Amino acid sequence: MMINQPFLSLAEIDEVVAAIQSQTRYQPKVALILGSGLGSVADAVEDADSIPYASLPHWPKSTVHGHAGRLVIGKLQGQVVMVMQGRIHFYEGYSMSQVTLPARVMQRMGIEIMVVTNAAGAIHPEFEPGDLMLITDHLNLAGMVGLNPLIGPNFDELGPRFPDMSRSYDRDLCDLARKAAQKNKIRLQEGVYVFLSGPSFETPADLRFLRVCGADAVGMSTVPEVTVARHGGIRVLGISGISNKANLDGNTITTHEEVLEAGAVMGPKLEKLLRTFLSSL
Repeated sequence: MMINQPFLSLAEIDEVVAAIQSQTRYQPKVALILGSGLGSVADAVEDADSIPYASLPHWPKSTVHGHAGRLVIGKLQGQVVMVMQGRIHFYEGYSMSQVTLPARVMQRMGIEIMVVTNAAGAIHPEFEPGDLMLITDHLNLAGMVGLNPLIGPNFDELGPRFPDMSRSYDRDLCDLARKAAQKNKIRLQEGVYVFLSGPSFETPADLRFLRVCGADAVGMSTVPEVTVARHGGIRVLGISGISNKANLDGNTITTHEEVLEAGAVMGPKLEKLLRTFLSSL
C-alpha cells in the first residue's frame, strides 16, 4: 500500500529519541501536543530546553501557518513536560508512520500521559467558537478506509498487532479535566471527534452525514497520534478547541485565518485548564 509508505524502523525511532535526549536535561513523563493557534501554552513552560524539529533526524517538518515547529521540554505546574509546539498532518503529504513518529518517540522516552489538543470545527449545533470540548471518543473515518497508522509491520516491543481502542481517552484523566474546568469556571463541552484527512474543509453534506454518525466536532489530526499512543500503552487526554460554528446549511465560509483567530481566544482558557489539570496529577 504505497500511500502509507515509508514505514519507520525501530532503529530510526530510537535515533530520534537519542537526539532529543542529547539536547535536554529532563526526563519528561507528560507530553502535550498543541494544535493550530494553541501554541501559546508552550510559552508558559519554565526553565525550558527548546529543540527545533529541523534538528531531529527523520522528524517531518510542519509546513502549516500557526505551528511553530519545535519541542519545548521543561517544568509546568510541578510536572516535567514535553510540549510539541506544532504538529504534523497527513494532508501535508507525509505517511501515517511519519505523522505518528512523535507518539512513538514519546513511548520510547517513557512518556506515561499524552495530552493532545486541536482546533476543530463544530458539528454539534450548540457548540460555539471559543468553546473547549473534552474528547470522550473518536471516529477514525480515515482509518476505516485504509489510512490507519498501525498498517504495516508490527513491532511487538511497541504493542500488540490488534490493540483495543474501546477506551482511547482515559476516564480518570477526563474526570480530572472536568474538575479543572469547573474550578476555573470554564465551560467544557464533551463529545466525539471525527478525523478526516483534509486539507479541504467539509461540505455541508459532509457535516450533515457526520452529525448523523454521532460526531460533535471535526478536524484533520489527533486520531492517528492517539491510536499509536494507545497501541503503546500511553494514557491519553484529548481536548478540542472549537474554532468555527457548524456550517450544515452552507451559508458561511470557513478559513484557516478564522481557526487561528479562535485559537487566540481559546489559548488562555486552555492554558488555565491544563495548568490545573497538571497540578492535579
